[in-house]
Amino acid sequence: MVTILDTVSARPRPRHPEKAHRPDQEVLRKPEWIRVKAPTSRGYMETREIVKSNKLVTVCEEAGCPNIGECWDKKHATFMIMGEICTRACAFCNVATGIPGPLDPQEPASVAKAVREMQLSHIVITSVDRDDLDDGGAQHFADVIRAIREAMPATTIEILTPDFLRKEGALEIVVAAKPDVFNHNLETVPSKYLTVRPGARYFHSIRLLQRVKEMDPSMFTKSGIMVGLGEERNEVLQLMDDLRTADVDFITIGQYLQPTRKHHPVKRFVTPEEFKSYETIAYTKGFLMVSSSPLTRSSHHAGEDFARLRAAREERFAQARTA
Repeated sequence: MVTILDTVSARPRPRHPEKAHRPDQEVLRKPEWIRVKAPTSRGYMETREIVKSNKLVTVCEEAGCPNIGECWDKKHATFMIMGEICTRACAFCNVATGIPGPLDPQEPASVAKAVREMQLSHIVITSVDRDDLDDGGAQHFADVIRAIREAMPATTIEILTPDFLRKEGALEIVVAAKPDVFNHNLETVPSKYLTVRPGARYFHSIRLLQRVKEMDPSMFTKSGIMVGLGEERNEVLQLMDDLRTADVDFITIGQYLQPTRKHHPVKRFVTPEEFKSYETIAYTKGFLMVSSSPLTRSSHHAGEDFARLRAAREERFAQARTA
């Protein structure tokens, strides 16, 4: 068999080939509480230059995060490792889908260098799904964590991982590298997985978070969801109970925003009052930390939230000792 590669007339590869033939979805007009200004500050420009000069990928850019101006102005960024092409095709996600390239062995050092240049006290590391790798990229996560520890020992590290579905031993590799916070997002309620997150399994993700606590009870665990995808309120409350059964410490709840007309539509914009109600209920269910607002994202205010998370645990331990 002969494979001919035409490098002259080939058109640029579409970002989301799996969505190309889907019908266009209605895009709802955003309410006032969800709008943000375009980033123009000096701090934003400086952060962008550090990211580009180190040839790094950020989820802030790839996912089109609405908070990029605020976060980059404060020198906060979430680095996305293992490339910018994901092996999954979630209906909500704006990260490119396809066959990823090989891992960059220099990436751990490059990430550590950027953390040092930005003098970050807290860093968030996420990745694309790498179903093509035997360990789902677990060892690469561990290598990045250790490189940051060597370069900036005082920096606290939060990771936002894929689900390592069918990757035996992968979770153990990541937990052994001792991140300070292990985050894995459920993204939505179980009834929406088939249409929103078809490559994942809800109860596998719950079990993954539970296993982190079993392996290292001192490690903070975190998970997040989007609302506005058509879920019912009681489903969100049940999801909270499922996370607490897995002893998850921190939950984030934010509004889903539709990246393009080919992505899953926004069914409705949840009001700030409803987000506040979710926050109140989540605290009553026992979460140490809750971030629930229209613009909440997994990594938004991560450094400040980590300090509050640690303080909340210390306060709970103190109350237990005096009870």
